[in-house]
Amino acid sequence: MQIRPDRLPPTAQRTPRVLVVGAGVGGLSAAALLAHAGLDVTVLEQADGPGGKACTRQVGPHRLDAGPTVLTMRWVFEQLFDTLGLSFARQLQLQPCAVLARHAWGPEAADRLDLLADLQASVDAIGTFSSAAEARRYRAFCQQAQAVYQTLESSFITASRPDNPLSLMARLLRKGLPGARGLANIQPFQSLWQALGRHFHDPRLRQLFGRYATYCGSSPFSAPATLMLVAHVERDAVWQVKGGMHRLALALAGAAERQGALLRHGSAVREITLARGRASGVVLASGETLQADAVLFNGDADAMAQGLLGTAVQRGLGLRALAPAQRSLSALTWHQVATPEGFALSHHNVFFCDPARDGYRREFDALAEGRLPPSPTVYLCAQDRSAALRPAAKAGPERLMLLVNAPAHDPTRPPTEEELQRCEQQTQQQLARMGLVLRPGPWPAQRTTPAQFAAAYPGSAGALYGQASHGWQASFQRPQQRSAVPGLYLAGGSAHPGPGVPMASLSGQLAARLIQADLASTFRWHPVAMPGGTSTR
Repeated sequence: MQIRPDRLPPTAQRTPRVLVVGAGVGGLSAAALLAHAGLDVTVLEQADGPGGKACTRQVGPHRLDAGPTVLTMRWVFEQLFDTLGLSFARQLQLQPCAVLARHAWGPEAADRLDLLADLQASVDAIGTFSSAAEARRYRAFCQQAQAVYQTLESSFITASRPDNPLSLMARLLRKGLPGARGLANIQPFQSLWQALGRHFHDPRLRQLFGRYATYCGSSPFSAPATLMLVAHVERDAVWQVKGGMHRLALALAGAAERQGALLRHGSAVREITLARGRASGVVLASGETLQADAVLFNGDADAMAQGLLGTAVQRGLGLRALAPAQRSLSALTWHQVATPEGFALSHHNVFFCDPARDGYRREFDALAEGRLPPSPTVYLCAQDRSAALRPAAKAGPERLMLLVNAPAHDPTRPPTEEELQRCEQQTQQQLARMGLVLRPGPWPAQRTTPAQFAAAYPGSAGALYGQASHGWQASFQRPQQRSAVPGLYLAGGSAHPGPGVPMASLSGQLAARLIQADLASTFRWHPVAMPGGTSTR
């Protein structure tokens, strides 16, 4: 008798089936590992292609990255592809960034600072930009950022999430004196802004490194000091991906398919079904029902708490939906093809407001109040430019993405068209104050608002990073990979260990290990061993 694909036999003498909901970086990483382990894996994606937030925008004949623009922690993907029997270096062409980012506070050369991959070169640049004392403080800051990262890498980032701060403390103290020293380094009860105040006297440098809190959609005035580890991650290496970051998503999708996973695009999931209290499959928006032995949800975890995946899973999880104040930041972006004039752009560029009179704090006060900031920090990715120390000169139109932080979408009071246009004017004025003018090309810029992000990523309300990392408990409030519903697992930037491309992949890898271990105790098939750790550097 032939078994229908939507009906699973009751016996355990078969290959277990896993459904992965969402083809983002976390879901694709998990799907590739699970298929490699011999499981029957199907990935269901509502969009017409893979990548999730690592997507693209079309401006005339030009395609631009519309999500992440930075690749860090390359080792995460090298180890993943090694496990799959593939070479990451053969899948993507990567170029190290000599200039991590170009920062500007004004139109003159003295108002600009390049943060460089070479530590001594950055020390020298900060000495010239600010003072010799600040250069020394920067070196000490780098040492502490490295210590924070090394403390948390194996105990938190690449491991299953500790239940609470006490269990993390216990993990560290089991390492003896090094663990005790690490515990003193991470400073969980201080805000990032407070910690930066001890390291830097120049308010511009506090702005520069405080901006790292926005990498997880948070305010430097509320995020914990542990986020200084981002400074170490970037200094360790930042990479440009030839062809754009979306190529990484395509490489992960290709790797999953080569392992035997089936990717179904245009397949939105309406409901995660439960049977006898256990995840049993999904119902698609088309009405099609698929059954499974495990379901991995690679979307915004709050979608389930809101009941967007069905009331059964909502009740089973017992989670309370996030309050607006708990959500991370969103963004307002413009993708355009234009000709830059008057400012020598690098690949990554950041234009700051004047820090005088607490100007930077006013930006985040406005965001916390649900308003677009009147004087925003502007990030500009010049996608056709190299991040080399002395790149070749560019002439003519270029692919540009501009981004300013914005509050998550509030359907009761969304920004009006007038407010959106005012923010665009303020953004252009901010660039003009730095000496940069963008001459538009023949195609209109493509604007993306928090409301559009909310529509693209259900349950997110446009918050791009899940729950904001505010307060010392925030990292322990992100959902774990193994949920309260048996057979239901979570991956992606809204789950442990947090947002960011490598973190999302680590999230999927952690989920894949748990799924394989749990199913191996029930089913008799021939699993392929997965490595128990993720970092061998």
